[in-house]
Amino acid sequence: MDFMKMMKQAKQMQEQMGSLQEQISDIEAEGVSGGGLVKVVLNGKGEMKSLKIDPSLFTEDDVEILEDLIIAAHTDCKAKTEAAIQEKTQELMGSLGLPAGMKLPF
Repeated sequence: MDFMKMMKQAKQMQEQMGSLQEQISDIEAEGVSGGGLVKVVLNGKGEMKSLKIDPSLFTEDDVEILEDLIIAAHTDCKAKTEAAIQEKTQELMGSLGLPAGMKLPF
């Protein structure tokens, strides 16, 4: 009887993990740097979906600044997507009755 319950829970967890991975793919976050001069959008998989650069940064003297701002916006956005993924993971673990600190296989 206990074994059947465990199998049912394992199947439920597998289904919810698939759902979580879909939800992570749907996450999008925007990272900003330079007071909004550079904006980056990433999805939950870390893929860059868009990059916006204010035209005022397109001068030869500002190339290094622009490069730094792109990296800063990407870093900001990556932190936001990771936080959103962590939140979704915690929601799933709570619904399954798993301990909050438990590491999942991804």
